[in-house]
Amino acid sequence: MKLLRDILYKVTLQAVHGSTNLAISHVSFDSRNIKKDTLFIAIEGTQSDGHQYISGAIAQGAVAIVCKHMPQVLNESVTYVLVQDTSEALGRISCNYFDNPSTQFKLIGITGTNGKTTTATLLFDVFTLLGYTCGLISTVENRIGKAKLPSTHTTPNAFELNALLHEMAQKRCTYVFMEVSSHAQAQKRTWGLEFTGAIFSNLTRDHLDYHVTFDAYRDAKKSFFDQLGSQAFALTNSDDANGTFMLQNTKAKSYTYALHHPAHFNSRILEQHVNGTLLRIDQQDVWIKLIGEFNAYNILAIYACAILLKQDKTNVLSAISQVKSVTGRFQYIEGSAGRIGIVDYAHTPDALLNVLQTIQGLKQPDQKIITVIGCGGDRDKGKRPLMAEIAFKYSDTVVFTSDNPRTEHPDQIIDDMMKGVPPGHIRDVLRNTSRAAAIQTACALLKPGDIVLVAGKGHEAYQDIAGEKFAFSDIHELQNHLHINP
Repeated sequence: MKLLRDILYKVTLQAVHGSTNLAISHVSFDSRNIKKDTLFIAIEGTQSDGHQYISGAIAQGAVAIVCKHMPQVLNESVTYVLVQDTSEALGRISCNYFDNPSTQFKLIGITGTNGKTTTATLLFDVFTLLGYTCGLISTVENRIGKAKLPSTHTTPNAFELNALLHEMAQKRCTYVFMEVSSHAQAQKRTWGLEFTGAIFSNLTRDHLDYHVTFDAYRDAKKSFFDQLGSQAFALTNSDDANGTFMLQNTKAKSYTYALHHPAHFNSRILEQHVNGTLLRIDQQDVWIKLIGEFNAYNILAIYACAILLKQDKTNVLSAISQVKSVTGRFQYIEGSAGRIGIVDYAHTPDALLNVLQTIQGLKQPDQKIITVIGCGGDRDKGKRPLMAEIAFKYSDTVVFTSDNPRTEHPDQIIDDMMKGVPPGHIRDVLRNTSRAAAIQTACALLKPGDIVLVAGKGHEAYQDIAGEKFAFSDIHELQNHLHINP
């Protein structure tokens, strides 16, 4: 139990009706989760407005309401708190309710279109190898030391996020690494958290179904850096066109990393092989078990972050040489007769281009590339032909299939993709709405030494079809059809 006046600390109040000397046992912005002595926060969401549920929340036991608009009729036994932004209030209240856990360790946030999961996860792995107890909040999974917890969102809502951070503080985590999505920033889920550092990877087209314009998407990412304090550091990829833009207006100490331009931290690819890459970082050669230029950026960001966190250079490079790729991120699967499978989460045009160009640079002239690719339903339709165009251009054979069709018909999604296929080549494309059958077909077309890329879903263990999630794994399907036991 906490007093309302204490959990309103640093919340910008416009008006208060009633007493703040109230004991609060629970905080919720979901009227379905109200219990006795709850503080209910009315959020104006994308689907509904929480203000419509204030009277219902009171009937279920809410004793205090945080709102942007005062109800016309007030219940005299209830305290009403008027604020300008209830999403910001939720973030600050959640921090206070859980005793501001982000101040009890060093919190690092990673944002950008591609590379967030790999960078966050490998930072967790590197710092674990360095001997620290760490926390991880990512798309794939959440971790507290050795314990693994399921992940439902890239960045949880503010209350769940602070509850998780509180648990990490209780387990004495020294460092916590978390992905920060554009949705999270737009919805202010990280409001009130104190970050030690922030990393920007890159920015390409994604999530325009939500943000509508690229500028709005970019600005959502930038807002993360705008909120940093003067004691934090901001680390951005200056090879990316938006890298330095992220640093405008930030109070944090600014640093850059790059492969192709002068920066505070630089790296160079010396050799690339199917089983790893030789990099030169800070005048030191290091072999990593990851492939592709995009992973060279991820590794450089990890190195730079570790150095900014005052870690020993030699120990950091040693740890970096030991880490392995993240599940579903350029995951290499060796099949019979030298056939090769690769599973990757690439679900944006830029990510798919990076993966296919990497494969093209590593393969032998006689090796063929077969790509299995789909696009998500109820998401940005504009990127569908772009994804298809890239897959067709950099593959010898393409199979268009379902990703997570959600409420859209899979055939319609594939029809949208077909608009990216050059005229006169429509018949050169295979299509099958069954993802399992598409993967099986691609594997059947492989000759010894050929490569099949299955892109778009990566680590996901389900398919979302017509509102229902069915068990499905690209990794397991590919292992089965390449005659490797899962």
